[in-house]
Formats: sequence, structure tokens, C-alpha cells
Amino acid sequence: MDLPGVPSSVLEALQGAARSLGIPRLALVGGVVRDQLLHQRCGRAWSGVADLDWVVEGDAAALVAELVRQLGSERITNVQEHGSFGTVALQLDGIPLDLATARQEHYPAPAENPVVRAGTLGADLARRDFTVNAMALDLVTGELVDLHHGQEDLASGQLQFLHAGSVQDDPTRVIRAARYAARLGFQLEEESCAQIRSTIQQWPWGWRHGDAALEAPPALATRLRMELERLLEREPWPQALDLLEQWQALPLLDSQLQQDPRRTQRLRWAQRLGLPLMPAFLLGAADPLGAAQRLQIPGKQEQWLQQCEALRDWLVETPPALDANPSIWSTALEQQGCSPEGVALAVTLRPPQWKPLLRWWGRWRRIQARQTARDLIAEGWQPGPAIGEELRRQRSAAQDRSR
Repeated sequence: MDLPGVPSSVLEALQGAARSLGIPRLALVGGVVRDQLLHQRCGRAWSGVADLDWVVEGDAAALVAELVRQLGSERITNVQEHGSFGTVALQLDGIPLDLATARQEHYPAPAENPVVRAGTLGADLARRDFTVNAMALDLVTGELVDLHHGQEDLASGQLQFLHAGSVQDDPTRVIRAARYAARLGFQLEEESCAQIRSTIQQWPWGWRHGDAALEAPPALATRLRMELERLLEREPWPQALDLLEQWQALPLLDSQLQQDPRRTQRLRWAQRLGLPLMPAFLLGAADPLGAAQRLQIPGKQEQWLQQCEALRDWLVETPPALDANPSIWSTALEQQGCSPEGVALAVTLRPPQWKPLLRWWGRWRRIQARQTARDLIAEGWQPGPAIGEELRRQRSAAQDRSR
């Protein structure tokens, strides 16, 4: 087995420990197998090894103990065991590895967390999302294990869910499909598209505002947020979000996001202003703050959304005139109690007043009075409210000169 960027000594050490324990299967799984095949057979550029995930038919913790016994603690470092199945993370000669006991799973109810127990390599691969991600390189036998025709889908450039209940079992696979399709330039196979459509039509995840009966399981909401964060932070998000819209899949998150013509413009502004894309994306929802709470996004981002919503209402009702002086805009905005991020989010909506908002965010809020309170006291001013008034006057004058 040849893996670019992975020393043969690492593979030989794993192989030797597995044979010592009589482990029948020790297989590399996940995206690195897919990407290696794309590189070797389809001429794709090799993007490097992000991580090495191994599935063990047997006890992963025992395999790591054998590695330590054979190689010593100088070569095996940073060992961390997680979970009841003995999933173990470690470094071998500085190379990060994750070893997990092979497992099988079933979903007690759609979209709930699965029930997992020990299984075979074949059962472990059957847990995966797409055929192209359900292949393994067995280090013990040297075999490429492809039980679901993943190589055919790689060659034809298509994504296909592993089975007919994939989306119903775990709706986050829809967002993952958009991530992979955008990154790899693949098409989602037609039956998989139909599975998305039919499942979304049947599923009670419409999340209509105020309708408690349609609340999604909390575990699903968390997993959806995590997949969406990965999409927005790591992938070509314009293409990925367009695919979700094309597949009629955005009602997973909020029905109004399916019809959001300003989405790309809003997110590009958020990028320019250095904002996380998640709150800017959720501004297209029917109830942005409600959507944020359902998805359990970070509290600070919820706060920015709340400020942005309040600011949007204020801009409709009682804003200063568009051509008002910088000091008037600054005073009015600062009286609203908004953070710079809340104002920047409002800019992404491109209201008629977006230019003074942007100028306050980028320049006016940073302008300070020419003097400090200490300077004024040194000149003979008495401590008290008059000093504050003078500092505000100086700051306003400096802001207006910057116009």
C-alpha cells in the first residue's frame, strides 16, 4: 500500500502489530481512500493527508497497546482513548492516526442518534454516507474493499447515497452531499435527488415558527449546525448552497431560505467585513433569531442577529437623514447599543442607509476626542459632567471633519 506523504515505516508498524494480535482486518477508511483513488486513477491533484482513520476488526485499544509494546513511547505519543468502543487517537512517528473498533448501527427513529455496537468492516462501511466514502484499504490483506461500487461512481463523477433510507436516517447527509459535490465537482445521482425530495416532503421538520409539534430532535439540530458550519467555513459555499437550493433541500433549515435571492450578495458582504457566515446566512430565514436558536449557534452570533433585527426596524422607523453629519449618525447608532458586528450584519442587508452604517463600522466609531480627561484636568477643568460633554464635543467635531 502506497500513501503519498505517509512513511512506509508507519504502515509497516501498524501491519506488524495487527498480525501479532491476529486481527483479521485493519483498514484505512474515509476521505483519504477516496482522494487517493481520485489522484491515482482520475488524475486529480493530491491535496495531502488531512487525517488517517483506521477501522479495526477487533479491539482498537488492544492494538494501540501492542503498538506501544513493540515500538515504545518514543514513537507512539499523544495517546487518547475516547468512547465505549475504544476509539483511540495517537501519533506514530509524528503522524496523527485515529483507530476505531469496527461497528454497526441502527436508527431507533428517523434523525435520532444511532444505536451502535461492535461489528465487521463490512458493517462499518455500510454506516457511511456515500458510495465513494464507503471504500477501505485493508492493510492486513492489501485489498481495496469496495462493497458498494464506489469506484464506478468516482469514475463517473457522481455522488450516491448508500441506501434508500440514508436521508431519513440522518438528514445532515444532505448538507454533506452539497459539501462534497461542490468540492469535488460531482453530480448528485438522480435517485439520491429524489430521495431528498421525497423525504423532505414527508418529514415533520418544517420548523414553522411557534409550532412546537414540528420541533426537530436536539441532536439533529446540533448535527445540522455542525455540517452547515463546515460548509460555510471550508467549502466553495456559493456552489454548495446553490446545490441545496436546486435540490429543494433548504427547508431542512427554514422554508424561507429556499427562496432567498440576496443570499450570495449578503454572504459576500459578510466575508468582506470579516463576519462569520452563519448569521448572515440565517438573515434570509423567516425568523432569523428563531432559526439561530433551533440550530444552537454560538450565543454571540445570536446576539448580533438580535441587534441586527432591532437595527433593521429602527432604520425603517426613526433613522437620521441619509446626509446627516457623521457625528449625528454615530450618536444615533451608539444609542441603539449595537456592537460593531451587529451593525456590520445590517450592512449585509444593504438597506438604503448602508453607506453611513458602513462608514461608522469602518471609520467613524474609531475616531476619538483630541484630548483626554486627564489633559482637560491638567488645563484646569474641574472633574464632573462638563468634561464628558467637552470630550463628546471634540469627538463629534473630529468625526465631522473626517467626512
